[in-house]
Amino acid sequence: MEQSKKIKTLTGTVISDKMDKTAVVLFERKVKHPKYGKYVKKSTKYKIHDEKNECKTGDVVTIAEVRPISKDKSWKLIGILGNKE
Repeated sequence: MEQSKKIKTLTGTVISDKMDKTAVVLFERKVKHPKYGKYVKKSTKYKIHDEKNECKTGDVVTIAEVRPISKDKSWKLIGILGNKE
């Protein structure tokens, strides 16, 4: 029996594209506070591998988890969904 691994993907916004073959993507989510019940915005920044330097600041992108590429990069660009503006 073969088991296929489910690839972890996220959708976020590019906040920096100043590095070569690397971009920084902001992933925001809403989490319910355990005590007060209010929904709070939490965010995480991921450095992604962008081989062709395609994405620009403000783009909404899909990223996937891959093997570690460098010390900080463990995600790669899958596709550009459009511009946030």
